[in-house]
Amino acid sequence: MTRHLLKANCETVHLGGFSPNIKPALIVDSGDRIDIETYSGYYVADKAPPEFLTPEFLDICQNLPPNRKVGPGPHLLTGPIYVNNAEPGNVLEIHIEDVYPSLPVGFNAIRAGWGVLPEYFPAAKLRFIPLDLEQKIAEFPAGSGIRIPLHPFFGIIGVATTEINRSSIPPDRYGGNMDNQELQPGTRLFLPICVRGGLLSIGDGHSAQGDGEVDGTAIETSMNGTIQIILRKDLFLIFPFAETPTHIVIMGFGQTLDDAFEMAVKQTVYWLQRFAGFKEEDAYVFCSLAVNFRITQAVNNPQKGVHGMVLKSMLPELPAILVGGLTGS
Repeated sequence: MTRHLLKANCETVHLGGFSPNIKPALIVDSGDRIDIETYSGYYVADKAPPEFLTPEFLDICQNLPPNRKVGPGPHLLTGPIYVNNAEPGNVLEIHIEDVYPSLPVGFNAIRAGWGVLPEYFPAAKLRFIPLDLEQKIAEFPAGSGIRIPLHPFFGIIGVATTEINRSSIPPDRYGGNMDNQELQPGTRLFLPICVRGGLLSIGDGHSAQGDGEVDGTAIETSMNGTIQIILRKDLFLIFPFAETPTHIVIMGFGQTLDDAFEMAVKQTVYWLQRFAGFKEEDAYVFCSLAVNFRITQAVNNPQKGVHGMVLKSMLPELPAILVGGLTGS
């Protein structure tokens, strides 16, 4: 197993979406670890304070080649990472080992026409929010004494599909812009592979976010982290799921919250059947009795997200695919 450093620069990032045609930024083997660097705020760099702007980030903003601008989304992603021997139908198991802000400032942006209440807050508004990285808090509103704990995570962890210029905004079965704050360090994420090599990209760092992400953004932050990639040829998945130290987290996406909720329930029933040995109707009843469903995000049009939280301690034993816990496969 090899440990790689993947820095963010004009040759290793791409803007706006996913594509199978982007040249890989890194080629790895199953079991390799990657220290990864990401930047956020490509479209707000001209309004940012000096502490938000590193020379490397400015170089990306000014000199990113046209062939690495692949979709209409606003996100700057590091990758793609090509995994040797990965084929469609396999699964990437991604161990999220560390995630931390690289700069002492992030931003929140209300975008005109976006968010849960666009008719009440129609004007675009950009705020830069200082981060206390030592105490791991952000004060908001400024001067109020209200301290928001920082819980950094990557809003986007996703693989390419056969679609050439897929926007980075909506999530789906490939992962992508899930904006799921449960994907903290110590979590394993399982993603179905759609194209050869997997072509994993990561970005959209969030220092803090409430479930729903209701105004359209979190505290958007340039973020670094460490992941380990395991290629699973013994699994077949339709939708992503994750394992945290305490829960199984099962994703659902849809064009409305009702659709996303229905998909999350269906996928949780399926997961309980396949991996925990439930009968179908028992799994459905168990969801009603014991599974908490949460709004992941309601703003990444056209796909909203809901996720189910299954408490691992309620299961008599971990499914075979999870034996070994968070220490490896």
